[in-house]
Amino acid sequence: MGYPSAEISVLLSVICQPVPRWGHAHRRRVTEPRSDSPLLLPVDRPEPLPTPDPTHTPEIPSPAWQLGVIAATGTSPASTGRRTVLRSLVVAGAGAGLAALGAAATPTRATPTKVATAAQRSMPATTAGTSAKPPTPRAPTPRAPVSRAAAPAAAAPKAAKTAVASTATPSMSPAAILAAAAPLTAGSVAAPVPLVGRATSRSISLTPSAQRYTGYAAVAAATTPTTPGVFAPDPMLHLLRRATFGPRPSDIASIRQDGIDAWLSRQLNPARIADPLGDSAWSLFPLASATPAQVRAQTAAYSWDAMVATAMATLGRQIFSDRQLYEQVVDVFANHLHVAIPGEGWDTSPSYIRDVIRPFAMGRYRDMLQAAIRHPAMLLFLNNDVSTKAMVNENLGRELLELHTVGLGGGYTEAEVVQSAKVLTGRTITGGAFSYDPGVHWTGPLAVMGWSSRNATAAGGLAVGDSYLAYLANHPSTARTVARKLAVRFVGDQPPAVLLDRMAQSYLDHDTDIRAVLDTLFRSPEFWASVGQKSRRPLEDLVGAARVLDMLPGPKPADVLVTLQTYYWVLRDNGHAPLGWDPPNGYPDVAAAWNNAGSLINRWTMHRALVNKWWGGMTQAGPTELVPVPPGMTAGQWVDALSLRLLGQPMAPAHRDAVLSFARVSAASPAANALWQAWGAVPLLFDSPYFQLR
Repeated sequence: MGYPSAEISVLLSVICQPVPRWGHAHRRRVTEPRSDSPLLLPVDRPEPLPTPDPTHTPEIPSPAWQLGVIAATGTSPASTGRRTVLRSLVVAGAGAGLAALGAAATPTRATPTKVATAAQRSMPATTAGTSAKPPTPRAPTPRAPVSRAAAPAAAAPKAAKTAVASTATPSMSPAAILAAAAPLTAGSVAAPVPLVGRATSRSISLTPSAQRYTGYAAVAAATTPTTPGVFAPDPMLHLLRRATFGPRPSDIASIRQDGIDAWLSRQLNPARIADPLGDSAWSLFPLASATPAQVRAQTAAYSWDAMVATAMATLGRQIFSDRQLYEQVVDVFANHLHVAIPGEGWDTSPSYIRDVIRPFAMGRYRDMLQAAIRHPAMLLFLNNDVSTKAMVNENLGRELLELHTVGLGGGYTEAEVVQSAKVLTGRTITGGAFSYDPGVHWTGPLAVMGWSSRNATAAGGLAVGDSYLAYLANHPSTARTVARKLAVRFVGDQPPAVLLDRMAQSYLDHDTDIRAVLDTLFRSPEFWASVGQKSRRPLEDLVGAARVLDMLPGPKPADVLVTLQTYYWVLRDNGHAPLGWDPPNGYPDVAAAWNNAGSLINRWTMHRALVNKWWGGMTQAGPTELVPVPPGMTAGQWVDALSLRLLGQPMAPAHRDAVLSFARVSAASPAANALWQAWGAVPLLFDSPYFQLR
């Protein structure tokens, strides 16, 4: 598969254009692209359709877009070599059938097919104090991060039965180093364990569609990936690419040791996973745990301090938490029931994440929705604090239908939007806390999409609103909305309708339980067939690279705090700071929204910063220390070992040769001859489709 020279020329010229920045615009209603956004929309928000099943706007296949963007901008004498290497990686990958990053990925349900084996498988550091940035939160007194050595025994990963490349020792032969990371065969997958109950929901039985399988691993073994592209047929790695932001060596060791069923069942019960590093990262930002009253007492009015601290603490959890699936689901619903941070809720929005999204992320969606529509941050963000019977503001009533529940294709009318807004009048804010004011509640008959109420008294208006929210939460169209949000994150940008049907039915059958919907998703052939059909957004790129590099908190908490601040501002410059999307629909979760050359340049520069430890504050292996280099190792074996360590699998020979050409060595050369180019060769693996696709 080749690329038109004209297309490449256009892309090469595009990368020379500056990427415009866009300012704050709270609550702007966007149904069309913003002219000043660095992202290429359409965003992950469907246009109105006559059916209750809106779909994403397909992304435009553009496999050549990677070619023109070079991680270093030409200041390095090796930039020409880097361009050649990246061209080789992408073209060779496309020739092998790669659906390149940014290409449309439309997963279809695979016909379950028994397989023989299931598992064969030069930018200065940005700191938070420059004049170009919004005010930096006051640095709190940091607490010492918890070291892995101090973690409870329950949190320590078990030793792997099959070693990975990172466990090799210098005394091992090169062949042994490469053989150490071979995937387990189907016969060595651990037997499935039953799901266990949790505080927020009852235990979940298998859904009818999954009764023929004994567990998640059985579905994986019976399913052939639709378009695996560059990826080896290893369902364990596929699960780690989707259910984590990026697999640490300990994650790979854990799933190899315990098997898919035990690993995934554990992740579906996050309360049972000790999380000392995630807790430690959050504790570096005390304002992230502050109540609205505490925020007002400790910061200046309208300060960004608590809001940015919450976003940075969220980023810290995403990088360091062992509850990776939970953090992924938290991110999904923080975007679904979205309140922008930073935003106008300078004192209330931090508690929104802590008290609404995180407690219910694997509980009942009805409970999360009820909590959201009673929280002052949401009421302020969508203007319900000023909505009265004399002047009804439609924002929250509209977004409740359009975004939070039944969706644009749900079948409601404009008249019902007004009715929806009237239901919610009286929900307001007093002293930074939720309150209900019966004096401004609209009274009289109300009806929306089959729900109705006499709404006869102002005093009963709050209960009427709760009844309305419960009705919407249990609506079949809401079931499909929630199912679709999760399927887009974990399966593909355009998830198959048959999968959405089963997930939505599970949602309804299990009283809006999110964990039940996830259980159905991970038992589906569609999930296991979707290898390589999602791509990393900027936040997932940074967090994933940090985790794959096994980056851990350094010995000085103050340095760790500064580094997390730096990561936050790097992501903000790239349009994807945690929780930071201005409009109420949350960050788009499709590749088409993030395909632009300026963003990719920033990503590739970021890879070099992470690999080469430009920002400090963390403990990690340097680029020459990621794998052992025993005597006699060749450069080709070194790149193979790096691939196993960072990507979980070897690269194709043509791709490996492209990396070797950057290092200016042959495969048979001594590995020592390539190490002097490790600073640039190692980041190429993160630049490649092997990491950018997932």
